[in-house]
Amino acid sequence: MDIDLLAVLPRGIEEVGLLELSRLGAKNLNKSRGRISCTVDLATFYRLHFQARLPFRFLREMSEFSCIGQESLYFAVQNACDWKKWLEPSKTFRVNVSGGSRELNHSHFTALTVKNALVDLQESIWGKRSKVNLDEPDICIHLHLFSDRGVLSFATSASSLHRRGYRSGVGLAPLKENLAAGLIKLSNWNDSLTLVDPLCGSGTFLIEAASIARGLSPGLNRSFLFETWPDFQRELWIQERNQAEKLFLPKKKLPRIIGCEQNSSIADQAKDNIKRAGLNNSIEIQIGHYKDLVLPKLPGVLVCNPPYGKRLGNLKDLESMYREFGNYLKNNASGWDLWLLNGNPKLSNFLGMKSSRRFPVTNGGIDCRWLHYKIH
Repeated sequence: MDIDLLAVLPRGIEEVGLLELSRLGAKNLNKSRGRISCTVDLATFYRLHFQARLPFRFLREMSEFSCIGQESLYFAVQNACDWKKWLEPSKTFRVNVSGGSRELNHSHFTALTVKNALVDLQESIWGKRSKVNLDEPDICIHLHLFSDRGVLSFATSASSLHRRGYRSGVGLAPLKENLAAGLIKLSNWNDSLTLVDPLCGSGTFLIEAASIARGLSPGLNRSFLFETWPDFQRELWIQERNQAEKLFLPKKKLPRIIGCEQNSSIADQAKDNIKRAGLNNSIEIQIGHYKDLVLPKLPGVLVCNPPYGKRLGNLKDLESMYREFGNYLKNNASGWDLWLLNGNPKLSNFLGMKSSRRFPVTNGGIDCRWLHYKIH
């Protein structure tokens, strides 16, 4: 049985997302901005949910139809799938809407139309209806509208997959886990190279890198909505789960993975996150200013997400911080590669170095660049 699947992921990491999904067995892949569509069999469907690091969510496409207004949408939704099988009145549901069309340009009212179509259908079949549950629904229905057409899908999880479950505490401007994993993959860092984050915050870059190196599958401690779907195959699910568990190599020798954080309470959060992620003894956290950080002799890779003045920091103060950081790197990190996430091109100029590569990415709605520097 082939499933039409859409992966929604951070903008800018579509290329590495394509590689990840392909490596895990997805076929007929097509990428657009922040989205990759593909077809999968059921085993691959389960495998992706255990092992894929980059998507925010997966949407299982159930039906595509024409809808030019509320009335046509109402009847198209009722005929979109066998609702007797998928949405009995005992199940709760939620409706999310993205996109829009000429007649359907208000997501709240469009979602109400979808909800009304479903509960009216239920009343006609069973004489009773489902309740709406916004937080923990049994079925999460997603409608995407474009050019007078609609695609109705089921989300496979009620919350975003970037939440791995290890972050009990985060800094003031946290980097999402899936974006961090995508940026690590874009950097071409591998587990033969030292990795250092001199401004590590709550440790997200380092945890995602160590998870990749150790083969720690991000979906192992998560439950999914499809575990109650009518075509769920528990034996196949368990088989894929067992395969994912075998990928974890707790005794594998890793290079040094080092983080430095000046704020002691945030450094403690990083240590706690590392422990919760199951990566004790994989990452070193040093408390102190990056200027006091002594880098290992053999060059490796530096990654960091310094403040860029959109949420944290005064711009004047940040100018001098970037200048000092650039001086530290030129004096202490010759031969190293630096990858820096920057959301303010004016600030990166103060590093006093010229980037050799740049990838446009979106971080929390902010247009950023993932910049690569060869430090001399």
